[in-house]
Amino acid sequence: MAEKSRDHHRGVVLRTEQISRHMVRVVVGGDGLADFATTGLTDHYVKLVFPYEGVDYPEPFSVKSCRESMPRELWPRLRTYTVRAWDPDALELTLDFVVHGDEGLAGPWAANAKPGDVVLMLGPGGGYVPDPEADWHLLVGDESALPAIATSLEALPDSVVAHVLIEVDAPADELKLGTAADARIRWIYRGDRPVGEGLVRAVRELDFPEGAVHAFVHGEAGFVKQLRRHLRLERGVPLERLSISGYWRLGADDEAWREVKGAWNRQVEAEEEAAIAS
Repeated sequence: MAEKSRDHHRGVVLRTEQISRHMVRVVVGGDGLADFATTGLTDHYVKLVFPYEGVDYPEPFSVKSCRESMPRELWPRLRTYTVRAWDPDALELTLDFVVHGDEGLAGPWAANAKPGDVVLMLGPGGGYVPDPEADWHLLVGDESALPAIATSLEALPDSVVAHVLIEVDAPADELKLGTAADARIRWIYRGDRPVGEGLVRAVRELDFPEGAVHAFVHGEAGFVKQLRRHLRLERGVPLERLSISGYWRLGADDEAWREVKGAWNRQVEAEEEAAIAS
């Protein structure tokens, strides 16, 4: 596979670290990241590229050329991960992975990654950074949103109020979060409950401070839909004050979720507008 390409960055694993029971940190670097750049967003993400083993892909390799010339079932698989940190001087990109044994594709890769392993990436994309003019911030998510929440907390200015609600399996999945903000961080333990059930309840019960909120709510699509409806219809938070999206969906891999996510979002928006108008 050629090192130079038209549409991806080539990273080399430098080191890995188990940072909680179910989260592995992978730091990648190398000259293949020379053109990588972020713009100050706290939810920057990359799409990791996983070609199928044993398949002859076009040279020079690119995801675009694969999609143009190969059957869909042979297209390289993509998995989306938040940029936890980017050091442009050292050319080091930090990514955090939720790992549950052999489940999934990227998690097992991260758990077994070794220095020298190569990973290809598209991006970065993104769209959120905490609004410095907001009176207070609301950060809500499951494990998939934890890297973006951690990065956002680090970007918050001194003493600004932030209510932070994070759902994980158990106390062993907590991470130390650094911030200069007046952050009221609450860890919610899922246990045997459905994903997001505890988060929905916690947000519904939260005593909202006065003033304009800027909210970041991400994670499994089912609970995100419930919270979006609650925040817009019951709390009266304008859509432009919300960064809210389903990062993943129970029962669907990344490809399957991407295929239906646009239509799913449009349906959610239509239902909300109808409820607002009634």
